[in-house]
Amino acid sequence: MIDQQVQLGQPVPDFTLPSVGGEGDTVTLSQFRGSKVVIYFYPKDMTPACTQQACDFRDSASYFASKGAVIIGVSGDELKSHVKFAGKHELPFPLLADTEHIVSRMFGVWQLKKMYGREFEGIVRSTFLINEEGILVKEWRKVRVRGHVDEVLQEVSGS
Repeated sequence: MIDQQVQLGQPVPDFTLPSVGGEGDTVTLSQFRGSKVVIYFYPKDMTPACTQQACDFRDSASYFASKGAVIIGVSGDELKSHVKFAGKHELPFPLLADTEHIVSRMFGVWQLKKMYGREFEGIVRSTFLINEEGILVKEWRKVRVRGHVDEVLQEVSGS
C-alpha cells in the first residue's frame, strides 16, 4: 500500500497495476525510467469525454513518442472494460486498472464528486508529467478535455 501523496519536484513512488496494451499483464512505473511519462487519470471507459480524451492522446501518440514520452491511461475500471475500450478506439498505449484506487489516491485524484445533486467518490480527470528521472514536473488537475492534449504536448516538447 502506498501511503504518501505525490508532490511536484519529488520522485513519484513506484507502483504496478494490471494493464491492457502494455508489455505484459502489468505495468510498473519504473520500467519507463529514462523516458518522460504522461499519466492521465480519467473517470470511466466508454463515456463521451473520456473517449474524446483517449482518442486525442491516441491521435497525438506519435508526437509524444518523438519527444521521448510514453502515455499511460488510468481509471478504476476493470481490465475487461479496458480491453473493450482500447480495442474499440485502437489505443496504442497501456490502460491501467486501478480498481482499488491506490494509485488514484497517491496522486490525489480519488475524490468526493457531485453530479446532479448526488455525491460519490470517483476520479477527478487529471494529468501528470514525470521526467526521465522519475520526478513529477507538471500536473494538470480538474482537466477540461478540449485542447488539453495540446497543452500536455507543448509541455513535453519544452521540457
